[in-house]
Amino acid sequence: MSVIRTPWGLLPDGRGVERVEIGSDVVRLGVLTWGATVQSLHTRDRAGRERDVVLGFADLAGYLGDHPWLGSTIGRFANRIAHGRFSLEGRTHQVPVNDPPHALHGGPAGWSHQLWQVVATDDRPDGGSVELALLSPDGEMGFPGEVRVTTRFSVEGGVVRQESHATTSAATVLNMTNHAYFNLHGDPARTIEDHVLRIDAEHYLPVDETAIPLPGKPAAVAGTPYDFRSSTAVGTGYDHTWVLAGAGMRTAAVAHSPATGVRLTVRTTEPGVQLYTGNFLDGSLIGKGGTPIARHGALCLETQHFPDSPNRPDYPSTVLRPAEQFSTITEWAFDTV
Repeated sequence: MSVIRTPWGLLPDGRGVERVEIGSDVVRLGVLTWGATVQSLHTRDRAGRERDVVLGFADLAGYLGDHPWLGSTIGRFANRIAHGRFSLEGRTHQVPVNDPPHALHGGPAGWSHQLWQVVATDDRPDGGSVELALLSPDGEMGFPGEVRVTTRFSVEGGVVRQESHATTSAATVLNMTNHAYFNLHGDPARTIEDHVLRIDAEHYLPVDETAIPLPGKPAAVAGTPYDFRSSTAVGTGYDHTWVLAGAGMRTAAVAHSPATGVRLTVRTTEPGVQLYTGNFLDGSLIGKGGTPIARHGALCLETQHFPDSPNRPDYPSTVLRPAEQFSTITEWAFDTV
């Protein structure tokens, strides 16, 4: 299919939002310029029926309201920073506390709540791509440095790839992810408790009651409810980071719906993956098709660096300095079982 660009409404200040659709015979991906948001992701189940396997809204109004980052591209800092405070090169920086008592996902006006610009599109015989760009001014949401960031979504066969790059004018911290909510049933009224999940990790990060990692080393998953080394029913109640072994592009997790046979394989260059099981969804959000989004109606597999990394020198660094380039790649590969 060709790249399809469609006007998708106006922001309160009159700027226009676009929806860009790219796809192949296996996958169709819809991306909004508002928040570089994954608005839809269609693939086929084992019977050949097309299903939309991500949560989202049918119109722009839903994304402009209060929602839990459905499909958003997150920056400058995915996950939490304790008390919204960190020190860098002798200066203390304060980020808005939007998830008391901590900062979450870059603050209330992070990159998920900004208008990105389409800078390139590409058609290919078995897919296509769209590249979006954003300029984040020095001091935005309390973060130092002017950051220029691009993110490129591409589809090739059954694989969706998001590749992001960024540079900065001054030392800053940066942690990006996409916050897609997957329901491999293709039905947000059904929970993901019966989804079967494998996470390729020997360790996870225990957290306190406010979801900040506890002091000390990552904990072994063996003998705990966090052991997904073998395929296991998801259940509920997770909002934790698993520590991935190795480096470079490798498999982080594999999930599938026994009901539909849709299987998702997540590969990434990131050191961790956050599993979130929609614990705070409560049915009040109305998704595409007019369906209320049920509690545990989706799972997120957020590939990223670790929570509160700016305050944890024992974690992989999230510091980006001038003359360096930030890069991250995550792939979602779809097939059926």
